[in-house]
Amino acid sequence: MHDTTGPPRRPGPYPLSRRTLLAGSLAAAGLGLAGCGSVADAASGRRALRQWNLFTGGDGARMVEMHDLYRREHPEIELRPTTYLWGIPYYTKFLMGAAGGRACDIATIHLSRLRGLGIDRLIDPVPTDLLAEYGVTEQTVLPNIWNNCLVDGRLYAIPLDTHLIVTYYNRTICEQAGVLDSDGRLIETTGTEDFTEMLRAVRDVTGQVGVSLDTYGAWNLFWSLYRQAGGDMSFDGGQVTMDDDRALEVLDFLRRLAEEGLAPTDSNGPATAANFTNEVAGLCIQGNWEVATFETAGLDFGMRPLQGIFGEPLTRGDSHAFVLPHRRTPDDAAVRAAVEYAAWMLQHSITWAGGGHVPAYLPVTEDPAYLDLRPQSDYRDAVRDAQFDPDAWFSGSAAPLQNDAASIFSGVFSGATTPEQALARFRQAAQQLVDTPSPV
Repeated sequence: MHDTTGPPRRPGPYPLSRRTLLAGSLAAAGLGLAGCGSVADAASGRRALRQWNLFTGGDGARMVEMHDLYRREHPEIELRPTTYLWGIPYYTKFLMGAAGGRACDIATIHLSRLRGLGIDRLIDPVPTDLLAEYGVTEQTVLPNIWNNCLVDGRLYAIPLDTHLIVTYYNRTICEQAGVLDSDGRLIETTGTEDFTEMLRAVRDVTGQVGVSLDTYGAWNLFWSLYRQAGGDMSFDGGQVTMDDDRALEVLDFLRRLAEEGLAPTDSNGPATAANFTNEVAGLCIQGNWEVATFETAGLDFGMRPLQGIFGEPLTRGDSHAFVLPHRRTPDDAAVRAAVEYAAWMLQHSITWAGGGHVPAYLPVTEDPAYLDLRPQSDYRDAVRDAQFDPDAWFSGSAAPLQNDAASIFSGVFSGATTPEQALARFRQAAQQLVDTPSPV
């Protein structure tokens, strides 16, 4: 978050987050070597492999650790990674580099952005036979994740992980509230009233709120609950199609949580983590990328999939994935090196899992070393039902639809906007995006 994969922070000029602290200096330092260049270093004779990513903070440190091991095992490769600022700056750099033929050999993107980044124009297909040579096939990745890497039956991305919206719980607070089961795990709840009753018990212990939520990144929670309620969304035929009744039901539920004092009325991403760390709240609904934050704070906490508040326990998910920027001049050796690198990263993703992400490579998730990684392995089964954002060029992580939703839905928590007003404004913003031609 991670790059991680996290949602945008407060609308407008975002405050510095753990993504951004290192990214500016990293990107500035990398600009000179990130563009085009010789595929082999003239002095060493090694093949250069240029990789772009958006990982800073804890994820950046794990990426460096994995890259150091990769270099030790591949002395014939000169790995040249470059980190850019998460979100719009990164995707702008990617699009400009790929369009101008100055991109890297392999790049990391959010899988939810794949179809909006110029399939066959800016992103080349992945040779599946070559990928299979290095041990990654359709059988080694969950079908719902693999299928999101396909466009018209062709593979265009290699998934590294899946990140999800999950529920964190403070064991000490929740034990005092009587909401842990006999195994010390957060109790199951069914429906909105059951869930809010649990929050009331937790709030009685904290004396402040029951659950910490990111009110400025509300798309993640909205989409999770809207999908639980059976809602869908599409933009076919130039129209926004969604279930208004289900959307209003979800927005009104979020309003009631804040109005009753069970959730904050104003909390951006960093504050959401801080509220949980400082025991202002006994629960926290946020991305699994915050696990390192809470581990560093020394909290006694657990993690579980998001509860089925409106139905099945569905939750918004996305994946970090590797793609091959389009090459004007074919280079089979460079493609082979890039594909081998991606496969190696998948097969060594137990290190990556420490940051909360569920590895996409099934043999890793079945390894005892991962199963013993707690609480990270406690929500791994939720990946099977991960709900990706609706398909559109303006949809996905750090995309305009998510940013518009973040700005609009925040008013529901503060009371500045009614659910009906928020839905109308969201529909209008989404329609404007539908009416805007894709920039790619």
